[in-house]
Amino acid sequence: MNIILLGPPGAGKGTQAQRLVEERGMVQLSTGDMLREARSSGTEMGKKVAAIMDAGQLVTDEIVIGLIDEKIKSGNAAGFIFDGFPRTLAQADALNELLSRNGAQLEAVVQLEVDDETLVGRIVNRAKEAAAAGQPVRADDNEESLKIRLMEYYKKTSPLIGYYYARGDLKTVDGLQSMDQVAADIAKALA
Repeated sequence: MNIILLGPPGAGKGTQAQRLVEERGMVQLSTGDMLREARSSGTEMGKKVAAIMDAGQLVTDEIVIGLIDEKIKSGNAAGFIFDGFPRTLAQADALNELLSRNGAQLEAVVQLEVDDETLVGRIVNRAKEAAAAGQPVRADDNEESLKIRLMEYYKKTSPLIGYYYARGDLKTVDGLQSMDQVAADIAKALA
């Protein structure tokens, strides 16, 4: 089963993806993690990623698709969870083509709905809890950064909601519930 978790920053995508990994044996494909991994791998693709990132530029869709393609071809997973990808309509089309080339398809797109006010509270609390526990605080875990990230999400990623709705793939889950209830609702959406 291949799924996409959609939702704004702080909606709980990472938390729910981790549960799916543990409970179903799926593989989480987080573009941020893959780029960091590629950068330090020493491979030809890794060197290309490092050069682009070191120059302060954004990694192209072509490179991200290449990294995802490598992961799909290398794994015997019970399915993939796409986290942070696709972010745009062009990336959604590229993902469809990539899955098709690999004899796979997308089974569901789960949108975690959370209002902006709650997101700001979650992110600020996440930063406070990390600091109190002596853990590193993400540089973008503050109200101002979140507002910028939300604006970027609404401009680029929210059109995917309509795109996947029109395809009949979209399942919406109330992300304001407890983590366990969100997980239960995701399980129902994937049944």
